[in-house]
Amino acid sequence: MAKLQTRYVCQACGKALARPMGRCPACGGWDTMVEEVVEAAPPAGGKSTRRGLSGRSAPRRLAEIEGDVEARLPLPIGEFARVLGGGVVPGSIVLVGGDPGIGKSTLMLQVAIEMARDIRVLYVSGEESERQIKMRAMRLLRPPEGQPLSLPDDLLLVTETNLGEIMQHIRDTAPALVVIDSIQTVYLPELESSAGSISQVRESASRLRELAKSSGIAVFVIGHVTKEGIIAGPRVLEHIVDTVLYLEGDAFQAFRLLRSVKNRFGATAEVGVFEMQERGMAEVLNPSEAFLAERLVNTPGSAIAVTMEGTRPLLVEVQGLTSPSSLNNPRRTPNGVDINRLLLITAVLTRRLGARLAEQDVFVNVVGGLHIAEPAADLAVAAAVASSLRDRAVRADCVLIGEVGLSGELRSVGQVNARLREAAKLGFRAAVVPRRLRQGEPWQPGIEVLEARSLTEALDLALVKA
Repeated sequence: MAKLQTRYVCQACGKALARPMGRCPACGGWDTMVEEVVEAAPPAGGKSTRRGLSGRSAPRRLAEIEGDVEARLPLPIGEFARVLGGGVVPGSIVLVGGDPGIGKSTLMLQVAIEMARDIRVLYVSGEESERQIKMRAMRLLRPPEGQPLSLPDDLLLVTETNLGEIMQHIRDTAPALVVIDSIQTVYLPELESSAGSISQVRESASRLRELAKSSGIAVFVIGHVTKEGIIAGPRVLEHIVDTVLYLEGDAFQAFRLLRSVKNRFGATAEVGVFEMQERGMAEVLNPSEAFLAERLVNTPGSAIAVTMEGTRPLLVEVQGLTSPSSLNNPRRTPNGVDINRLLLITAVLTRRLGARLAEQDVFVNVVGGLHIAEPAADLAVAAAVASSLRDRAVRADCVLIGEVGLSGELRSVGQVNARLREAAKLGFRAAVVPRRLRQGEPWQPGIEVLEARSLTEALDLALVKA
């Protein structure tokens, strides 16, 4: 077998070096050197050991290739199946990332336990012993008082970090699903770098991908996220795997969001909602109702936004608070919304509506730990801030949907009827939306739609009269 070696290549200019350097000597770029794995040239007359998916390939006509939809492995956890696109695709490799301690191992052990009731599952751990995993499984499966504990027979556990040994265990047990916890602990002996390095992680993931594609085994790989929010240094794994899932959440909140950022077999940006409980991750079947459970109605500074997470509309409470500031530069403190979006909205309120926010500290919070990135929540944020400043509550039965422009106008957003349908389902009677300039599909019945052309009109409709 040919010896695998590493080299360091500048991402800016492509210069290759034998050792790492902080600054590229060719282009002068800082921190642009990335470690790569190369294979030593085979001896004269020898054969290369470079791997492929099969080793034999031939071009085929597109019409000759079967294009039927491949059956998925059913996944009993509905929120997880929703994010994957309906189930587990055989032969796929899925990356599950998230901060340390967020609940990745707990969630994947729950998936392994449920799947093992129908198929054989191999759970490979490089961080915990088999005894520790068994204790966690018993906590997750703790039955009601007086009933026996039911453990699946086809869930196999092994503690191993050598990828060669892991491959051998997979060949011996022939599972339909493999879970690797985590990819940062796996290593290849022929590489000189330590486990968790870029070369080890990338080469290990590549071999697991080849295993999945050639054997039809579904592989789930757990990866930790660094302080910069990326997996194993640069995003090398995201280009190798078929699906990338991120488990997000506030450490001080019970809710966890499983978000799809890449999916070759389903919709991207799809979200599954879980609640961390004593017995593991519990599905939240109605996230909007959960996010609004502790809301105080008729309180100044509270507005309801309808945001789209993938194909799912979610109703969330946006809270705003203004307080007189003694600072030369008053604070703008967001939690759950982008700071630049908050600065834009406060600037529009100050310039276009005459709000005296230059003397106020402004705080905005999205309840439940959810982070809203789309501009459709602009109107709710503006209404929450204006409501607190004027000490007038937003209508308790009203939701707000719309993007705020720099001139103070409201701009339309997508999938408004889906948002209105979700709001009507939860009992809201009115919605303030941007006025349509072109005739489109009829508004969703069962909810009063109040159209506004500007932010001023929208606030007049949404705020309770003094």
